[in-house]
Amino acid sequence: MTDVPLWRLYLMRAMYLLMLVGLALIMWPLLFDHPSGWPLMNSVVCAVLVAVSLLAALGLRYPLRMVPLLLFELVWKAIWLLAIALPLWLEGGALPADYQSTVVDTLVGVVLVPIALPWRYLWETYVKAPGDRWLPRRPDAPA
Repeated sequence: MTDVPLWRLYLMRAMYLLMLVGLALIMWPLLFDHPSGWPLMNSVVCAVLVAVSLLAALGLRYPLRMVPLLLFELVWKAIWLLAIALPLWLEGGALPADYQSTVVDTLVGVVLVPIALPWRYLWETYVKAPGDRWLPRRPDAPA
């Protein structure tokens, strides 16, 4: 197993804390005090992001075990920027104001998360290490 330096663990914890605090300030109030005619997808997104903030709290204690949460943050933001924002920008040059603020928010994550991620650990754990088995063990097979 690749040893992750302590400074990297603290950097990851800082990312989890940023996620936790940022989402708690923005999403938690919406969850508990939302408009009566709230659109379905707005309510779903809010619930998902509150769940992400709660999982980020676990990342403060277990930064390596919760690294898939940081990967999720990086991947969804990169997908949104590349598949939604970039084509809109290439079409017309200027994005609507709500898109502009979302671009800034997502760019922050796309820039900061890769800095915090322990890339060697990810390579060793998710690429080089053997995957979990797919089938039940045979009774006569060694453990």
